[in-house]
Amino acid sequence: QVQLVESGGGLVQPGGSLRLSCAASGSLFRLHDMGWYRQAPGKQRNLVAAITSGGSTNYADSVKGRFTISRDNAKKTVYLQMNSLKPEDTAVYYCNARLDTLYWGRGTQVTVSS
Repeated sequence: QVQLVESGGGLVQPGGSLRLSCAASGSLFRLHDMGWYRQAPGKQRNLVAAITSGGSTNYADSVKGRFTISRDNAKKTVYLQMNSLKPEDTAVYYCNARLDTLYWGRGTQVTVSS
């Protein structure tokens, strides 16, 4: 069983930065592939960035060059550094973890607005 808690969301002006954190409980965190997804009002949930247990990463085209996903296995935490934020990045951001089961956090709101 894995529980995920996201934090770090908030209101930021266009061009600003935020760092999201996803803290995991449970064992074998280091073996899980981790991901960040986002869901804007009225839209489906989409992948933002993912990192495998081995450290390989992939990103949605819309965030490449602006967002960076990383993980700290000792702290059982995955991060999403978001730079050069745009209004279209506004969404609820969710963390997930996958091994043999898929787990989701409850999300953290990110609002980019002047």
